[in-house]
This record gives sequence, C-alpha cells and structure tokens, in this order.
Amino acid sequence: MKEKTSDKILSLLKVEGALTAKVLASELGLTTMGVRQHLQALEDDGDISFEDKKAVRGRPTRYWSLTVQSNSHFSDRHEELTVQLIDSVKVIFGDEGLEQLIAHREQASFVLYSDRLASKPDLLGKLEVLAELRSEEGYMATVVVGDNIIVDGDTVENKTVYWLMENHCPICAAASKCLNFCRSELNLFQTLLAPYATVEREEHIVEGARRCAYKVTALV
Repeated sequence: MKEKTSDKILSLLKVEGALTAKVLASELGLTTMGVRQHLQALEDDGDISFEDKKAVRGRPTRYWSLTVQSNSHFSDRHEELTVQLIDSVKVIFGDEGLEQLIAHREQASFVLYSDRLASKPDLLGKLEVLAELRSEEGYMATVVVGDNIIVDGDTVENKTVYWLMENHCPICAAASKCLNFCRSELNLFQTLLAPYATVEREEHIVEGARRCAYKVTALV
C-alpha cells in the first residue's frame, strides 16, 4: 500500500526533528504550497505544532514538530508487553504472585487517592477530585449528578445518586487478560468512599460497554 503524504511527513519529523515546510517539500519532492496544505491538516488534527524562530535576516522561519498526540501513529507494543509481563508473573510467581502485584497497586493508589480526597469534606467534592486523578491516569473520567441519568436503558431519578463515568480504559489489555484488575479498582473506590456512599459498577468496558459507569449512592 502506498504511504500517504501525511504519514511521510510524520515519519520525517519523527526521525529528523523539527523541519521547515521548504525542507519537507524538498525531501518529499513536492511543492512548498502542497506540503503546507498537509501541514495545516495535521495541525488541525493535533498531530503537529509549529514554532517561529528568528532568522538572521527577514521574517522568522517556521519549524514544524510532532505533538505528544502523534505517538498514536507509530508502532506501540505496550499492550502486548503488558500481557506478556502478566503471563510471566503467573509463570514465575503463580496466581498468588499476580494477586500480590494487584494488591500492591491497589494499596499504592489508595494512599495517593485518599490523601487528595481528604481535602474535600463532601461526597461530590471527593468524587470530582477522584475524577481528576483518574483523568490524569488516562481514564477520561467525569462526574454526573444522578438526576435523570440513563444507564443500560434505565432512568434513575435520585439526587443522592452520582455517576463516576470513565470513558477510556488505559489498562484495557491488562484488564482483559486478568479481570482482577477491574475487581481491584472497584474495591478501591468502595474503600475510599465507604464512609460516604456505596459504589456499584453498572457498565464495564471489558464487557463491551462504551464506558465504565460507577453508580455512587450517598449514605446520608
């Protein structure tokens, strides 16, 4: 399959670093105007950005470089590596060793989360901080008040109910390989919020849902 011009541009920027449109045009055998059209499209998609550097004479020179988002265009075997590591832990240390690893991860998260949640006295405030923490870890989490929220076709009308929505799972490969990662995360939320609310998972990405949805019901 013939490589697209945009992919060639990304590859050049990956290997050579920041480049001007003129240099890219020369490398690709295209006109500068043609390259600029592709650069604009890549910028609109968030894959590249530019920096104008002062030239010795005349106008500043524009250099294009990759953004962090562009990593999605390049080979990434971290999911495969994660699964291989889980298999290796089970082979070397057995199921008990894997459970110890998951428990250690859960305990470390509990210490981090509980310290941050302690600054908020109310349930909603704690949930908002929890969502921030989870989003920092790549879960794209939000908190929604439970009034008229639809989950699996059911409408829930109860202002003492909140939903912690996680729209992405950065550990999906690990969770699919070992569901105890998911069990551990649910247990973590339940332990963190035990004095204030009950927590149930109503939707689950690993089971084919669009997101993970946690129903948080206030105790008071």
